[in-house]
Amino acid sequence: MENHIFISDDFLLESQAAQKLYHEYAEPMPIIDYHCHLPASDIAADQMFENITRVWLGGDHYKWRAMRTCGIDEKYITGDASDEEKFKAWATVVPRLVRNPLYHWTHLELKRIFGIDEILNPDTASDIYNRCNELLHQRDFSVRSILEKFKVEALCTTNYPAENLEHHKTIRDTQCKTIVLPCFRPDKALDAHLPEEFNNLVNSLERLTGLSINSFEDFTESLWKRHQFFHENGCRISDYGIETAYSADWTIEEVNRAFVKVRSGHPLERKDLLKFRSAVLYELLLMDYKQEWVQQLHLGAMRNNNSRMMTLLGPDSGYDSIGDFEQGMPLVKLLDKLDRTGHLGKTIIYCLNPRDNDLIASIIGCFQDGITPGKIQMGSAWWFNDHKDGMTKQIEALSSIGVLSTFVGMLTDSRSFLSYPRHEYFRRILCNILGRDMSNRELPDDYQLIGGIVQDICYYNAKKYFQLHEAYNSI
Repeated sequence: MENHIFISDDFLLESQAAQKLYHEYAEPMPIIDYHCHLPASDIAADQMFENITRVWLGGDHYKWRAMRTCGIDEKYITGDASDEEKFKAWATVVPRLVRNPLYHWTHLELKRIFGIDEILNPDTASDIYNRCNELLHQRDFSVRSILEKFKVEALCTTNYPAENLEHHKTIRDTQCKTIVLPCFRPDKALDAHLPEEFNNLVNSLERLTGLSINSFEDFTESLWKRHQFFHENGCRISDYGIETAYSADWTIEEVNRAFVKVRSGHPLERKDLLKFRSAVLYELLLMDYKQEWVQQLHLGAMRNNNSRMMTLLGPDSGYDSIGDFEQGMPLVKLLDKLDRTGHLGKTIIYCLNPRDNDLIASIIGCFQDGITPGKIQMGSAWWFNDHKDGMTKQIEALSSIGVLSTFVGMLTDSRSFLSYPRHEYFRRILCNILGRDMSNRELPDDYQLIGGIVQDICYYNAKKYFQLHEAYNSI
């Protein structure tokens, strides 16, 4: 019976107004997933997955952190245990995750993708594992079929400057129903404190561009050539995962000396590193403006905190956290410099520390241009905030200080093709907030108005803002 099903039709929808907003306005909308970490190679191959562990647990550091916290040995997380053993280990953890978003996401994904209403626990694990695997072996559970099931109209993968984007070309040539475009992620160009990694990038840029890179000017020219290459392949979005908006003052002589130093194998530190990062970031943002791209600033992650596990497993293994970096003044200085010289393009600013929600919401209002609706955006609740409370706080801050109706909405930021119910999760939370206000008579009983805003946030704002369809058609 309906009242025994955990993920019911009205999950998270606490009023009739919320239910109407979600079911009639939000739910039918397609998805534009403008930031994710899905591998384009899997889409190009229309990958089938051997079992649910491969698609659900492999690479998901959210789940890995929870498993470690619950005392699961690394053998069953990133180790050599069998896929079935890893799944059953995850099933022992799920019942202990109440109030963690993983509990909601797990059961949303089981229901929406596999039609499974049962709660995952040790007693149901074997049956659920087998049922999911049986479906995954069917052709209509391939990667592209999953994207179609969730009405993913367009998505942007995350790609580094030295990538050749061959898989994106394959996707275009095979006429995939979902538009798949790259997003330019040049973080490694800022990592002059890591000479080996930085010089590997520079060496790759030399091979790809044919340039001899001996100076900072040569370096930025090579990045510009890659920027142009990405543009020719439909890229219209850049992304920077940075601690703070690097905006120290610098001179070309200073950054040239710094470039020569790091090329000789010596790491940059403190002031020299900050000046170099500030120069590289500024030059990259000028490129974004010149090609009319949207630039995303993901601010505030403190990465690779556990040095022992970094050595064992490498980055993106679940050992990052929220950082407490200064955000306000550096961000304002950077945006103001770009605005003052007429080079500030469409910008989305994500903050990882929720203490900065109101700060970011207030700063974006200082740099709107009166021409492009929502030109400077407060990004959706990100990473450690993409749960019910975090999404609510982000929506409340943007509503109270900015203009919610211009918001470009949710993204998956995920490495898993099973993560698309996160869009549903966001839409339900959004509709619940607006429906609550309608029920409390804080908003008018006008579904044409409020429902229209819901549809804009879920789909239309992103479609107009990113113009991915136009970019795809221009290739």
